[in-house]
Amino acid sequence: MDPQTLVFLSFILILSIFLGFELISKVPSQLHTPLMSGSNAISGITIVGALITCGMSSNKILITILGTLAVTLAMINVVGGYLVTNRMLKMFKPKDKKEIKK
Repeated sequence: MDPQTLVFLSFILILSIFLGFELISKVPSQLHTPLMSGSNAISGITIVGALITCGMSSNKILITILGTLAVTLAMINVVGGYLVTNRMLKMFKPKDKKEIKK
């Protein structure tokens, strides 16, 4: 990888970290859970990208290991996001009348 590409990618990484921090810090606390659970679903894009990258590699062990790690971590993020969303939505369901009588 040439130095210009490395500098460009580093700049993009630092810019995205700064932008993400600024955006999240301005979100009210009531919206953190829905925002987090919704943005975790975007990790599906990471899964697709990692699978494509692994499929394009020609027996390079490092690419295979990093792709497997990316798929694993992104799947944990996606499943966790859906579990948090499910738990959050259960809080807003009306309680059964049987449960209220007890």
